[in-house]
Amino acid sequence: MSTTATRVIVTGEKRRRALANKRRPENLSRPTQRSRARKETLAGYGFLIPWLVGFFGLTIIPMGYSLYLSFTRYNIFTPPRWIGFDNYVRLFTNDPQFIQSAQITLVYVFVGTPITLIAALLVAMLLNYRDKGAGFFRSAFYAPSLIGGSVSVAIVWRAMFGSEGPVDSSLSAIGIDLGGWIGNPSLVLPAMIILSIWQFGATMVIFLAGLKQVPKELYEAAEMDGAGPWYRFRAVTLPMLSPVIFFNLLLGLIGAFQVFASAYIISNGSGGPAGMTNFITIYLYKRGFSDGQMGYAAAIAWVLLIVVAIIAFILFRTQRSWVHYAGDNR
Repeated sequence: MSTTATRVIVTGEKRRRALANKRRPENLSRPTQRSRARKETLAGYGFLIPWLVGFFGLTIIPMGYSLYLSFTRYNIFTPPRWIGFDNYVRLFTNDPQFIQSAQITLVYVFVGTPITLIAALLVAMLLNYRDKGAGFFRSAFYAPSLIGGSVSVAIVWRAMFGSEGPVDSSLSAIGIDLGGWIGNPSLVLPAMIILSIWQFGATMVIFLAGLKQVPKELYEAAEMDGAGPWYRFRAVTLPMLSPVIFFNLLLGLIGAFQVFASAYIISNGSGGPAGMTNFITIYLYKRGFSDGQMGYAAAIAWVLLIVVAIIAFILFRTQRSWVHYAGDNR
């Protein structure tokens, strides 16, 4: 082999060694990076452990067990006995009290929720155009939503709308003698709806935040085109506020289905008079804890969950036709 060829081989070998030495720190750093990423992942899962324990221990596992109980006859004191779909068949074919409670609950939800949204939107629009004293009025209207679901407010509400209460006395003074709302089967449900409307403060605050985000240029442009107040409200306010309306509507419907404390206190736990405050949640409680029919109560709870899920699904499926988001070309 010639001297030139030997030099080429030696030079090539040196270059390969130099390249290998340059790459070696990179190769050594890869295991370090993988180890660091693994430690960060484990730390993230470590922070998630309390939430996962609560999610599975307090939500998923109890829900799964209640679903199992809904197919059994169970009274707490004896082991559950599997009966299949008998509880569900009984609900819809041989339980007129459940049918009545379902009807009352639907009236409460689909009458009270829209009126609450309308009242909250009207007050939010008034506060949106008022700067002086706006903070005080926001707090005043928001306060009932903080205490509206408490036992004390339900007791006060029962006293106000009962016979010889302030509401009944005021109406009697102008010649309208109703004999009290709470003991009247035709008026106790409206009294409950009024109580739910009175708690519109949280909804109002969300509407007010949405109104603050509507660009003033849109109102100015509509006014320059000759649009009146009603047209500006219909063509500018409602479309721009539709995501907030959707959010409040969804939360309002779900919350209305869960009414319990106020109805229980006002009716003294009986669901009366004539079953007109016997909402599904009250009926579920009576069947499960008063009558000891835990399996039957679990079936009622799952029917309620399915109804709420169906309503939420319908709202999400239909939102594309009436909810308008920023940047949407619809």
